Amino acid sequence: MVLEGLDHCGKSSQARLLQQVLPNTHLTCFPDRSTGLGQVINQYLKGQIEMDDRAIHLLFSANRWERMQTLTQLLESGTNVVSDRYVYSGCAYSAAKGLPLAWCQAPDQGLIRPDLVVYLKLPAQEAVGRSGFGSERYERQAFQEKVGAVFDQMLLPLPYCLALDATETVEVLAAKILSKVQEVQREKETTVLDFL
Repeated sequence: MVLEGLDHCGKSSQARLLQQVLPNTHLTCFPDRSTGLGQVINQYLKGQIEMDDRAIHLLFSANRWERMQTLTQLLESGTNVVSDRYVYSGCAYSAAKGLPLAWCQAPDQGLIRPDLVVYLKLPAQEAVGRSGFGSERYERQAFQEKVGAVFDQMLLPLPYCLALDATETVEVLAAKILSKVQEVQREKETTVLDFL
């Protein structure tokens, strides 16, 4: 299960709440800043280093690939995995910078496909007013608006995407997400993995 959306839309809070209520659940986050690649990505996001748009996109994808063996083992053992961001963020942010979406999606082909993507839709002007906004490279209203347009293009057509209004209260969103997750779990009878 993946949570996606603009910066400061509530993904991290909802991912933590889901982990707390779902038994046998592992919480992960992308980028994973604990790895060697993740530390370089962290420096880039904080504006400490510069990098070509294509190079940083490939680093984000490589950061997901380096976690795939662990996540595959967790899923095959019956553990639920909740991810705060995934391939969709990587593609949306790079495409918003002007890179072709198909090119952005290519390095992620073969990664595990989530059973559910929860898309927390938040107007960019709402995100600007939230605590901590503006501390990282991409946290600018005009850019977030471009990212939102790419998210809409990618996520809304997906049959496994649940789009929610992120201006609703944390409690209302959590209840809707949990209900959908439980529905998906009931429908999925095996732990056979699907891939992008």
